[in-house]
Amino acid sequence: MPTANKTALSQEKSNYIGRFAPSPSGPLHFGSLVAALASFLDARSQNGIWRVRMEDIDPPREQPGAAHQILKSMETYGLLWDGQVLYQSERYEVYRDIISDLRARGFVYPCTCTRKDLHGTGGVYPGICRDKTDNTKSPHSLRVRCPDTIIAFQDLIQGSIEYALPDLGDFIIQRKDGLFAYQLAVCADDAYQGITHIVRGHDLLNATPWQIHLLSLLNTAAPVYAHVPVITLANGGKLSKQNHAPGIPLDRPEQQLIKALRALGQNPDAELDGSSVSEILQWGIKHWQIDNVAKQPIVPLATLS
Repeated sequence: MPTANKTALSQEKSNYIGRFAPSPSGPLHFGSLVAALASFLDARSQNGIWRVRMEDIDPPREQPGAAHQILKSMETYGLLWDGQVLYQSERYEVYRDIISDLRARGFVYPCTCTRKDLHGTGGVYPGICRDKTDNTKSPHSLRVRCPDTIIAFQDLIQGSIEYALPDLGDFIIQRKDGLFAYQLAVCADDAYQGITHIVRGHDLLNATPWQIHLLSLLNTAAPVYAHVPVITLANGGKLSKQNHAPGIPLDRPEQQLIKALRALGQNPDAELDGSSVSEILQWGIKHWQIDNVAKQPIVPLATLS
């Protein structure tokens, strides 16, 4: 299976390094295609490097063969990446070392709270276990202690964003079952790969302050962020693997790519009908305007047909 882009790149690359990081809990669906296409076009329009990372750190949720299927779909849709795919399941030792360092520096504490303990908190951790010591014998997760500070950043699509970290609460980086949490792995790997730009779904906007804070603890500058609207179903639910969204078809990628361009506000030319995947992507790279992407958090799938 090819793992590197062979076209659309000159020998002189910019300092831009972007990435797309799917989880193998199901096939690549249309909502993921929209996010991947936005990330791809933003990178290629700036002559940047575009990487793919497989977030395979949650075995209970993974589907056999999903990782291979996702990569095959990306190839069919012309979303070819640079270098080798990074599999998070091969990075456990790195994550353990980071946790050990954070614990030694006093930024992490064990949390024995159950779902019952947290009922009614609205998803914001109230700090029940903040004074617990590392020698607790009870089953526990590990949380990052968030300071009383404001995280502010300029999102390329959503504009000026500001969060008070205490309003979000301390977050988990290792679960009670021992599995590494998303927040830890994504920051560790963004730092490792030197990611400079992250274009992803609006549903991850609220996690961005946590990640900026954790990156600072890893002595890594935060990348530039851009959050695109997520695609929703008729009932308002997010088009997602959890909602059993069907995989994108492999027999008509051109139609889906044009629809994805519309979802991103790029107004593809009518002349693109009948064009090849390569021609559609080249048009998208040439005409990419991130300012045309809607600031709204969602785009209903029904409006794109």
